[in-house]
Amino acid sequence: MQYGNRIYLFVHVIWSTSQGAALLTRPVRKVLFAHMKSHAEGKMIRILVIDGVEDHLHCLLQLHPLQTLSKVVKDLREDAAQWINENRIVDKEFGWEESYVAYSVSPSAVRQVWEYIEKQEEHHKTKSLESELEVFGKIPF
Repeated sequence: MQYGNRIYLFVHVIWSTSQGAALLTRPVRKVLFAHMKSHAEGKMIRILVIDGVEDHLHCLLQLHPLQTLSKVVKDLREDAAQWINENRIVDKEFGWEESYVAYSVSPSAVRQVWEYIEKQEEHHKTKSLESELEVFGKIPF
């Protein structure tokens, strides 16, 4: 999508907790996602929407052409894990799985993906992460 002289890339990124541990309870997600948005803003990373369930999260990013997906995701994941551990947000050592999946999103589909991400808790009442990723055609974990 282009705004004036700026071109943006929209990316839907999914990553899970280490070994799929169910550590991201609703209260943890609430404070974690607020922290991640604040951290991202300070690093000029634009998180349009973020949500998830106990074992994984979904994030819709708007990347500037000078940003690389791998560096942005690495920064977000490392900061989040460090923040959780330093602040003892969960009862044990926290980490993320090394792999993640990312899908480019056309500008015309941003609203649809946004709404999908906002409904993660409802969506995962009946579907696992594995079945969700099968729909996307890729299971990296």
